[in-house]
Amino acid sequence: MPNRKILFLDIDGTLLTADRELTEENRRAMEKAREMGHKLVICTGRPLFGALNIAERYHLADPGFFLICYNGGQIYDCASKKSIFKKSLDPADVRLIFKEADRLGLHLQSYSDKELLIRELDEESKSYLYYVQCAYRIVPELPDGVTDPPGKVLSISLDHPEKLEELRQSADEKTGGRVSSFYSHPSYLEFVPKGISKGSAVRMLCEHLGISLENSLAAGDMENDLSMIEAAGIGCAMANASPQVKAAADYVTVRDCNNSGVAEIIERFML
Repeated sequence: MPNRKILFLDIDGTLLTADRELTEENRRAMEKAREMGHKLVICTGRPLFGALNIAERYHLADPGFFLICYNGGQIYDCASKKSIFKKSLDPADVRLIFKEADRLGLHLQSYSDKELLIRELDEESKSYLYYVQCAYRIVPELPDGVTDPPGKVLSISLDHPEKLEELRQSADEKTGGRVSSFYSHPSYLEFVPKGISKGSAVRMLCEHLGISLENSLAAGDMENDLSMIEAAGIGCAMANASPQVKAAADYVTVRDCNNSGVAEIIERFML
């Protein structure tokens, strides 16, 4: 298919409604795009096990689909059920970020290949689990007691989000710039290895599949989506996106995530 296109879709606030549902209009548009030979990729900050939960629920994990997880830190081929790329944080940097989060009294969580890792089931953890709905394990000695380095760590502040910016600055200083950070939600600050982003994953997967960046589209709503919106041939911001994301986009949808904004993008640029 000479004019085959590829669409990279953020999950929360983009593909799914605020109630974490896939609208019928979005589903039909995605199915039609697939029938025409176009590629669809889930691109999320969630860990692989969390992304698979969503993808399998809505039949988005069939052969031909790819999942980009950890904000670009892992690319998973649903056909082979294997990762074609994965990069994790340095354990020394994880310890430094935990130390700074503890100093500021902020919640910080880590991940294994199969579950969320938390020190205790606090209010931040409960809020995240309600939102993401994934398996978890309590590891009081975090960041110690973890065998495999995580793809990311995530700090949450429900009551004092301004502290997250202080953590962002101090973590960058303490790690010598070896990590990248961005917000996936006003209360969620994500840390990943330097150079990792949804944008870097967009470029990598396009090259892997032999699809020109000119034929790529990306859709998102938050700061962690900026890099893929800027990397794609056509970057789309949802009507409910942050002002920063809208300013960077080539196209802003008329409809928001609750009203099938993804279907609007597919109908306008792919069908």
